[in-house]
Amino acid sequence: MTQPARPLRVVPGPHPPGPAPAHGAEVLDEIGAFVSRFNAFPDQHCVPTLALWYAHTHAAEHFYVTPRLILSSAEPGSGKTRVLEVAQYLVHSPEMTFSTSTAALFRMINATPITILFDEVDAIFNPKNGGNYEDLRAMLNAGYKRSATIARCVGDAKAMNVQRFAVYAPVALAGIAGHMPDTITTRAITIHMRRRAPDEKVEPFKTRHVEAAAEPLRDKLSAWVGSIADGLDDAEPEMPEGVTDRSAEIWEPLIAIADAAGGHWPDTARAACAHFVAHADPHKGSLGIRLLADLHTIYTHRGADRLPTAAILEALYANEEAPWGDLFGKPLDARRLAKELDRYGVKPTVYKADGKTTRGYLATGETGLADAWKRYLPTEPGGSTA
Repeated sequence: MTQPARPLRVVPGPHPPGPAPAHGAEVLDEIGAFVSRFNAFPDQHCVPTLALWYAHTHAAEHFYVTPRLILSSAEPGSGKTRVLEVAQYLVHSPEMTFSTSTAALFRMINATPITILFDEVDAIFNPKNGGNYEDLRAMLNAGYKRSATIARCVGDAKAMNVQRFAVYAPVALAGIAGHMPDTITTRAITIHMRRRAPDEKVEPFKTRHVEAAAEPLRDKLSAWVGSIADGLDDAEPEMPEGVTDRSAEIWEPLIAIADAAGGHWPDTARAACAHFVAHADPHKGSLGIRLLADLHTIYTHRGADRLPTAAILEALYANEEAPWGDLFGKPLDARRLAKELDRYGVKPTVYKADGKTTRGYLATGETGLADAWKRYLPTEPGGSTA
């Protein structure tokens, strides 16, 4: 017997009856000012993004997707945990966790709408720890969209039923940079935190005082979002130039809320969107995408329409920030290069150069690189490949 998924429902925040909700721009300004008291952020776009993300958790059921929020840093002690600690007093129904099992998480989500605040997630996704995290990764990926469910058998051996658990929920993930699966980062807004400089001062975090100060702000935020929530169902906000596809999908809930808030927020949200999308690592996604991007740079800088394999490898090795000189313990060679590019329909070609027969790769043609560049690399505003 198959049980239907839990129907999505809106659970209003715990705000007392009173006067009409405050103006949205004022509410978001207050949230931003509160967040800024306890963290020093790397740029001006972080605080507005957090304020909008916190707001969207109070109306997640009105959106088709809920963007993941990633807080990463090169080293511990960079303020990631503090962001989550403050967030738990501002988001809808927070569930602060460190190592909850996947089974426990999707049962909690299925029971009632919550916001997951997951700290030290790098310890789970670090392959060196040998942990099996595929179920958690799959749940976080699936729960990005409102229609997502996970099917599980429940009951004993004599009365086994299939139950579909709803897994749609806002999720914030904090951890050391480099260990987050690409399938999650491509569904996320990533804020790269840094350790505070000596001249950057923040207020001490005292739980009792923060909770007391945050409660009226959360209630005000919940009341305002509740007052505009019905209008978010069909919102189709205009995106900044060049923000399309997955990036537009990620930012649509936040920009829709900013448009509803008015004031400076529509412009502020779009500026933040353009900033984070522009600074997203274009090489993320897979080793193959990184290879295509680096090859595009090489061909563009040389103004070439074809290059020998030996020249390509030499240029790849010269990029000290790329992995090609030490790829899993040895340099990228011609065989591995051909294997990586073959997945994209790109194949080596024999051609004449300076009267000699040369084996290399063409930029154009049926098995050239141009088609793969067009399909798999991000584009700049105006349509040119980045």
